[in-house]
Amino acid sequence: MRGPNSFAATVRTLVPSPSRSKLDWSGFAGARSGDHLMTSRSGRAGKRLGAAICALAVLASTVSAPQPANAQNDGPSLIRDTEIEEILHRDSDPIFAAAGLDPKNVRILIVGDKSLNAFATQGLQMGLNTGLILQTENPNQLRGVIAHETGHLAGGHPIRSDEMMRAGLKPMILTMGLGVLAALAGAPDAGAVLIGNAQYAGALGALGYSREQESRADQAGAGFLEATGQSGRGLVEFFDNFRYQEVFDQARRFAYFRSHPLSSERIEVLRSRVERLPHYNAVDTPEDLARHEVMKAKLEGFLNPQIALMKYKETDTGFPARYARSIAYYQMKEPDRALKLLDGLIADHPDNPYLWELKGQILFEFNRVEQAEEPQRRSVALKPDAALLRINLGQTLINLNDPKKVEEGVQELKRSLLNEPDNPVTWRLLAQAYDKQKKDGEARLATAEQYFSLGAVREAKVFAMRARELLTKNTPDWRRATDIVLASRPSNQELKDLAKDGVMPSNPGR
Repeated sequence: MRGPNSFAATVRTLVPSPSRSKLDWSGFAGARSGDHLMTSRSGRAGKRLGAAICALAVLASTVSAPQPANAQNDGPSLIRDTEIEEILHRDSDPIFAAAGLDPKNVRILIVGDKSLNAFATQGLQMGLNTGLILQTENPNQLRGVIAHETGHLAGGHPIRSDEMMRAGLKPMILTMGLGVLAALAGAPDAGAVLIGNAQYAGALGALGYSREQESRADQAGAGFLEATGQSGRGLVEFFDNFRYQEVFDQARRFAYFRSHPLSSERIEVLRSRVERLPHYNAVDTPEDLARHEVMKAKLEGFLNPQIALMKYKETDTGFPARYARSIAYYQMKEPDRALKLLDGLIADHPDNPYLWELKGQILFEFNRVEQAEEPQRRSVALKPDAALLRINLGQTLINLNDPKKVEEGVQELKRSLLNEPDNPVTWRLLAQAYDKQKKDGEARLATAEQYFSLGAVREAKVFAMRARELLTKNTPDWRRATDIVLASRPSNQELKDLAKDGVMPSNPGR
């Protein structure tokens, strides 16, 4: 069973697996091209008008912002890793603050996908693909991308998709209207051509608005970097490295440049701006460079272990190389080789909580549960506020055949909820622990919390109703179960059942 902070296992699913937890996302690839709806010039103008109206729906899917899809068994996954999240926030938080955003309110999503992509979405969320992180050559390039995406967040671009739609619909409706008029005036062929081109005109309008947004985000990002004493050179370098992609068709472009239209003019405008800024010649500190290399080494070891072993050769005795090799051996199911390397790293860096975390994770996942407890305790002692480290320790303790350890594990999991109250992995593990303790009501409530945190309200309601039957009435847990039912779109009959217990919601949300 994989630990909840395992690189491949910290990600979450709507259907919990006994061996791992994963939530797959798709839809990050950017806009897709619409179908050609007008293929014939014959027929009545009304039929052509109907086809053009259908094109409106196609345009909506073409220019709207990509949204996460339902959980699946393939595609990108959301990754949780305390060390990498800490490095990314160290890079990002000053930029967020310069943009007038509270860094605590911005969530960085690490998307386990090899494609080069990043995005900003509603709810102050920023996604960074692992493929993009690995492609950046230094922290300044990554911070440039982060600053650009922060420009989208600060500009409210993710919540203004309706404006993009209107930008595309105006020329589309105008072109379609001209086509209808031409058809009614006795020129059906000309009308058909105009109506058929309406979708194309609309797409161009939306694309123009999108390019305008991208340019604004560039300029805003350059300002945020300057305000934090950093150079905007990295963002220009990042664009320069991949500018050749603009000559490819949509299918061959990197996902990032399908959703972030790039042009030579845009790059030159940005270059001209950043070269004039006072901090253009600022460079990354040795500490920043070292952290960036550690992050990339860790990603490479987990995601591409065979490549990592070729890239980080045995002759390389630097910390990132040894770290990457130990992770790669672990991923390739050679725990003893991984642990030998890791013990050497721990001897050199005894106060690094993430080395102890990794050791405990390897031991746990290769069924050395009792041996995993000590390094996991050490990781928590070194970084007590890291929720994921406590979850690891809690999971190990509840898997030991000792009632006292199980109860201690429950307390560790509860303490992790103080920092991450909506982590479904924690609730799933609590349900397992309560089952071991024969606390059926608490176990059902924890499962309800798990589903509720994932937005699966129907399943949450089922388990919450069952928890109410098993828990003592009017206790805090019983009331919490009732709250979940009320927040999960209860039926009229379920509301009547709640009323029998004296629950009288003032606004059941129906």
